[in-house]
Amino acid sequence: MSQILLLHGPNLNLLGEREPGIYGDLSLAGIESAAKTKAESLAMTLRCLQSNSEGALVDAIHAARHDCQGVVINAGAYTHTSVALHDALRGTRLPFIEVHLSNVYAREAFRHKSYLSAIAIGVICGFGPQGYDFALEALAKHLQS
Repeated sequence: MSQILLLHGPNLNLLGEREPGIYGDLSLAGIESAAKTKAESLAMTLRCLQSNSEGALVDAIHAARHDCQGVVINAGAYTHTSVALHDALRGTRLPFIEVHLSNVYAREAFRHKSYLSAIAIGVICGFGPQGYDFALEALAKHLQS
């Protein structure tokens, strides 16, 4: 069974409360519960972490290199600012998929640049919580090949 790290960046702890017109009304706990169910159907287990701290996310990526086969990450605002997350993901060489609940390309111009996309297996955005299912399915197929 493959273990996958599911990472959530800053402000995602406010899902269900924060701008539901953009992010939906499902809480982070609800998203993680659904993702765990999906992962189990794909013979995967999830280790979930949300942090508003860039360093904690970097530390989690570093630790994952020892026991995880891949990463699904919604880095939130750090997507657009964090060379540190880029370097951690690149340095561990773990395959990863970048996920965003909203379509970042239909939003402010500063959200159009990602420091992660160029080194990701793929990017899924704009499908709400279903994007995590898509990411897990894609990662499972990638790991099988």
